[in-house]
Amino acid sequence: MQPSRRRILESALAVSGQLGVRRLRILACAALAAPYPHLAFAQRAAPTPQCYDGDAPTIRQTDGPYFKPSSPERADLAEPGTRGRLVELGGVVLTRACRPVARALLDLWHADERGEYDNAGFRYRGHLFTDEAGRYRFRTILPALYTGRTRHYHVKVQAPERPVLTTQLYFPNEPANARDGLFRRELVMRVADAGDGLAARFDFVLDLR
Repeated sequence: MQPSRRRILESALAVSGQLGVRRLRILACAALAAPYPHLAFAQRAAPTPQCYDGDAPTIRQTDGPYFKPSSPERADLAEPGTRGRLVELGGVVLTRACRPVARALLDLWHADERGEYDNAGFRYRGHLFTDEAGRYRFRTILPALYTGRTRHYHVKVQAPERPVLTTQLYFPNEPANARDGLFRRELVMRVADAGDGLAARFDFVLDLR
């Protein structure tokens, strides 16, 4: 992290410590998001849950029937020649005290542009590790719908040597959200247009201090 950004982050965290329970994630994340200007969304974007000091962690959800271990380590999941709309998904991994988690594992998998999962190989499957500021970023596509579910991503998040958080991420304003029994508004990403694609953001809060 550049010295100026580090000073911004340290200042934000110092101020947030004085605010007690009103210590909002946005004070720190304004600095953390600086290298990702395309993820600085307009105010109209639906917010992800704010991180207060001691706030509840990101809720868990089933990993479904299509999880496969040993995905390749890669941030770019978009297949050559895909007709799916490109999505850049990023954010930070935080503790309940709003501290960034470095070297956290994020494993992402989802349906393709036809609503199908690759169970033979690793199309639209991959994992990466957060940087020292807890940031992550994937490049992938907008998954298609499949019977019985709304549009979603599957994610596993694990801090070093800690339990795995398994959950799902959802898109705002999807008609199928209201009909999906697994849908949770707390897991809706912030999404904005980014040229011909989309920029999405979700900040994970792990059950750590």
